[in-house]
Amino acid sequence: MAFSSALAHSLADARPDVFWTDRPELRPTPRPALTGHAGRADLVIVGGGFTGLWAAIQAKEDDPSRDVVLLEAGRLGIGASGRNGGFVSPSLTHGLAQGVAQWPDEITTLERLASENFAGWQATLVEHGVEADFHLPGELTLALTAHQVSAVRDAHELHLRHGKPVGLLDAAGARSRVNSPLYRAGFFDPDVGLVDPARLVWGLAEAAEALGVRLHEDSRVTGFDLDGTGVRVATEWGSVQTGRVIVGTGAAPGVLRRFRAWVLPVYDHVLMTEPLSPVQLASVGWEGREGLTDAGNQFHYYRRTLDDRVLFGGYDANYHFPGRIDPALEQQEGSHRLLARHFFALFPQLEGVRFTHRWAGVIDTTSRFTPVFGTALGGRLAYAIGYTGLGVGSTRFGARVALDLVDGRDTEATRLRMVRDKPIPFPPEPIRYAAVRATRAALAAEDRTGRRGLWLKALDRLGVGFDS
Repeated sequence: MAFSSALAHSLADARPDVFWTDRPELRPTPRPALTGHAGRADLVIVGGGFTGLWAAIQAKEDDPSRDVVLLEAGRLGIGASGRNGGFVSPSLTHGLAQGVAQWPDEITTLERLASENFAGWQATLVEHGVEADFHLPGELTLALTAHQVSAVRDAHELHLRHGKPVGLLDAAGARSRVNSPLYRAGFFDPDVGLVDPARLVWGLAEAAEALGVRLHEDSRVTGFDLDGTGVRVATEWGSVQTGRVIVGTGAAPGVLRRFRAWVLPVYDHVLMTEPLSPVQLASVGWEGREGLTDAGNQFHYYRRTLDDRVLFGGYDANYHFPGRIDPALEQQEGSHRLLARHFFALFPQLEGVRFTHRWAGVIDTTSRFTPVFGTALGGRLAYAIGYTGLGVGSTRFGARVALDLVDGRDTEATRLRMVRDKPIPFPPEPIRYAAVRATRAALAAEDRTGRRGLWLKALDRLGVGFDS
């Protein structure tokens, strides 16, 4: 279908920038870069996203006397932690179905740890006064095709078997919540929250500083050198000595070469509308402000913000050969046009609404959708990377695991197979690129037909997946 003039008009004034961070009145003053030799710290954290900030906060909560330095390559919030949709899922396993498939013997423990982590996540925001627009409206997973109705019902039954307080909606019930002509059924999970991700980053940074953490922006780490019983962490402009290091750099090219085998950098694209008028809101309903997603392999995620905009993202996940990450890839005309077309197909009554922002972010995808944990430098460094788009809540747990690993603690979390076992590595290029393209084509075919082809069945047997 050709891209119409009406759709072009909807995107004409969209700023090529991230809505969440494009608010100078909220953006904090930059922290200074680390320059020269900064002496010694007990713990150095590499990466100022959610993993790094949660590691810093929990390290100081464990031991207020611990000297903690956090190093961020750019500005806090400019990476994945400030670009996402702000969905806060309690899951540590990229959803219950994935957890059951990967770790059936541990799923009860994983679900309990997920609930404890989510409670701790919320308690920290309250304790430190982090104002990030967090609210708990739940999430609706919606069937847009006949075969997705079965997927929604299966998900509902799985959650009921595991004691989850979920609800199943028919087409009329789903449309009574949010009015779209495409909805055929829905599955409601009340335990998913929403947050302003940039304000969450900035609020956690303030909480870390209040606890005594030293934060440095524009301090890209260039390498590690073992030095006696410690590690010298080198940056572009300086260095710091430490006994322990935690790395939480997401999809960014890491300072450890091994990350490339496990993490695939995938670009995810997002649109944000202007605030909807009262008439437009009435035409959509959505009074519960639920987070929304659909049940396909290539799925959308969308939400209503507290100022009545609609964020709409997902579906067209792109991997660029050979794992390229470049700001030039954030503005893909085709991907944003495709999202706009899908938005108005879901909500034809919103014709005329304009988008104010368009952007993309890089998801740190692993072959099993859950993080990779491990140690390096003789146990002096620990890492947690690869949240595959579900890290807003689970990064707190990932940071906890990394702290336990680097401190040599044997805990319930470090004994988990999810922590001890690595995911299947991605193949080297150019096989990797070809495999991603083949998988994308197979997923799209299943979305069209409802039939899972031989390629996807083979990946299932290996425990490997890929989605948007």
